[in-house]
Amino acid sequence: MGILEKISEVEKEIARTQKNKATEYHLGLLKAKLAKYRQQLLEPTSKSAAKGEGFDVMKSGDARVALIGFPSVGKSTLLNTVTKTHSESASYEFTTLTCIPGVIEYHGANIQLLDLPGIIEGASQGKGRGRQVIAVARTADLVIIMLDATKGDVQKHLLEQELEAVGLRLNKQKPNIYFKQKKGGGISFNSTCPLTKCNEKLVQMILHEYKIFNAEVLFREDCTPDEFIDVVVGRRVYLPCLYVYNKIDQISIEEVDRIAHQPHCIVISCEMKLNLDYLIDMIWEYLALIRVYTKKRGDHPDLEAGLILRRNSTVEHVCHAIHRSIVEVFKYALVWGTSVKYSPQRVGLQHVMHHEDVIQVIKK
Repeated sequence: MGILEKISEVEKEIARTQKNKATEYHLGLLKAKLAKYRQQLLEPTSKSAAKGEGFDVMKSGDARVALIGFPSVGKSTLLNTVTKTHSESASYEFTTLTCIPGVIEYHGANIQLLDLPGIIEGASQGKGRGRQVIAVARTADLVIIMLDATKGDVQKHLLEQELEAVGLRLNKQKPNIYFKQKKGGGISFNSTCPLTKCNEKLVQMILHEYKIFNAEVLFREDCTPDEFIDVVVGRRVYLPCLYVYNKIDQISIEEVDRIAHQPHCIVISCEMKLNLDYLIDMIWEYLALIRVYTKKRGDHPDLEAGLILRRNSTVEHVCHAIHRSIVEVFKYALVWGTSVKYSPQRVGLQHVMHHEDVIQVIKK
């Protein structure tokens, strides 16, 4: 029996098993098996297969955004509209057959936008070019799932299932579980909070399924068996995601209003250029980027060449962005902006910068 058949068997078993107190251990084991088989499916069987994975698009700019969606939802049209790149777009499916990169210039940042070929149902099992598309998506800082507003939420649920199956966790935080394999001593289990979804016996059964008999496990929050399996398997990618519904000019205003009020959802029309400015604002917001300006003593801030950093970056990150040797000769910094109580304020290396702050670094 091949891996795909094994996956199908386990999925059917999960579907027909009733969820109650008596079956929770059985379901936990089935989920562990399913995660193990899916991981085997994703791992290349030979070196040549490993080399062929992905589209080999070099990462550039300050952040990378991957456009994922079914064929003919408007991914290429969006790329052509918000970047200077031209991607072939037509009314027939599979117009784009490879990965086409473009650049969104916003707030002085260069954001790489990747137009990926349309994926089909079963992409997580390697159908179409699904595996290559997903391999590129795992390297992105943000995933945009492009959807056809005329088809309701069907496409959204299908794509979520495909990406979930290959270890992409969208708009989720990494489970707060400490897990470490050891050479001996059995399984040590502890928790810092009451557990309602998982217990020691279930944890041991899941670990035994993965042939792990010596480990240290500490639950710091009330996590589900699925989240624990994610921690054991590793290789899970936690990414922010925006659901972008295109073609809103073809549906009723009530439907537009319903979609727009769902979490992480944005409504646009590429054809009529509706709401594209708001989409780019939200891309910036979800990427958690900030722009910081530098200033020399006695000069005005250099507003043309700001530094693009991640949110919660410290003065130390700013120093590394200017030159890696600055930290060694750093004395203090003067900061103007919303991150300080008064401007300028003298700060140290651990001070957290805000968007559009101005900094002057004083060396020893």
